[in-house]
Amino acid sequence: MTPFAILSLIVVYFGMLFLISHYTSRKNSGNDAFFKANKNSKWYLVAFGMIGTALSGVTFISVPGEVGNPENQFKYFQFVLGNAIGFIIIAKVLLPLYYRMNLTSIYGYIEKRLGTVSYKTAAFIFLLSRTIGSSFRLYLVVIVLQRYVFDFYQIPFALTVLISLALIFAYTYRGGLKTIIITDTLQTFFLVSSVFLTIFFVCNSLHLSVFEAFEQVKNSNYSKVFFYEDYLKGTYFVKQILGGIFVTIAMVGLDQDLMQKNLSCKNIGDAQKNMFTFTGIFVLINIFFLSVGALLYIYAEQNHIAIPNDLITGKPRTDLLFPEIAFHHLSLIPSVVFLLGLTAATFATTDSALTALTTSFCVDFLGMDKTENSHKTDMVKTRHFVHIGFSLLMFLVIVVFNAINDASVVSMIFKIASYTYGPLLGLYSFGLFMKSKTVHDKWVPYVCLLSPAICFLISKNSALLFGDYVFDNELIIVNGLLTFLGLLLISRPADSQTKF
Repeated sequence: MTPFAILSLIVVYFGMLFLISHYTSRKNSGNDAFFKANKNSKWYLVAFGMIGTALSGVTFISVPGEVGNPENQFKYFQFVLGNAIGFIIIAKVLLPLYYRMNLTSIYGYIEKRLGTVSYKTAAFIFLLSRTIGSSFRLYLVVIVLQRYVFDFYQIPFALTVLISLALIFAYTYRGGLKTIIITDTLQTFFLVSSVFLTIFFVCNSLHLSVFEAFEQVKNSNYSKVFFYEDYLKGTYFVKQILGGIFVTIAMVGLDQDLMQKNLSCKNIGDAQKNMFTFTGIFVLINIFFLSVGALLYIYAEQNHIAIPNDLITGKPRTDLLFPEIAFHHLSLIPSVVFLLGLTAATFATTDSALTALTTSFCVDFLGMDKTENSHKTDMVKTRHFVHIGFSLLMFLVIVVFNAINDASVVSMIFKIASYTYGPLLGLYSFGLFMKSKTVHDKWVPYVCLLSPAICFLISKNSALLFGDYVFDNELIIVNGLLTFLGLLLISRPADSQTKF
């Protein structure tokens, strides 16, 4: 597939998104539509669209790429099972709380339960976490586009990033969540279709039926799911399950991005139906992503295809195996399918995150949902400037990350999440389980800074402190627990008004 063909397909793709944006925002582009989609979203559209937001380009490229590591294989599915349990907890515990309080920003709960400084701290943690995480996800697709398209036209990496973010800004700044509910549904359709079609095309290239291919995957050296042998390693079953549960609660249930979609449903019943449906699809689609990874490595072995090297570090980079095979070793149609899937996965995540970041800053720091600000005529214009600001911030993060990165993006994202989302886990746990207590509000930021710092020291010295024990995704539990204990140390009896 030539660089011109790839570029043409991307132009057509974004043309479709711009048409949807124009249609959904032409009658209503106010803040209520941007923040909450007028509380009128269909639960089944939200459920389907959330797949694209939750999976992203990381799942599309990095998860299949890591299957080739003998230490990993299908170990990620253990984490996915933990995710599923986490989604159910969110549906049964957190969603009813958010709906009962009629929140626009979910961090409004922290304000009413613990105080204003705690509230601003929680919102700031989200802004930091989501900006970094979403920037990394977008970075993943940009390096693919750079390598296979824009290097051909001698366009610098920074300009590729800027163009990508400008396109996302252009179709989200007016309609916000109302637009994204529809565009994410379309993008998820491309994503899911590309997974199944990729399996079909790779099977066809290997001269195997789908059933024969899955049998070959099952008997290969890539398909081990459960790791019970050594509890010291990060792949150990219990560690992955627990990590999956708590990472999901923190990165989904305590994250304005994915919760904003749930809060756009008409009522709690629709929101829970959305979450349960989403959970089933999420587990199923991840099985297919892992299977794609195994098939790609089987295909690479049979055709003597090496893992491409990173252009900066010169080391083999598993993130690039999927695009290498799709663009250079399969026919035109599989290349198109791959590109649509990758583009859909990544931009569905980034457009949603950009909207959520704008919403959180406008609501949590500028108070746009407050009654006293409802009469102000410049609120929409201010929101546009905030939207531009976060687009530029993500641009800077991606450019910096490109200069220093030498690790697989998927492991980097979850490693950072363990540090940044842990304090949110501690804040909400304290609020929900310590009903008779509140905190000395002004001390909360120090607790939320100290806990990740201690976690970092523990993780770096875990082998020495705990006899070769290696922390993986379960580090977020330690972080949340340290935050909880820190809040307990600065706690005081709660007033009746703060008990929720």
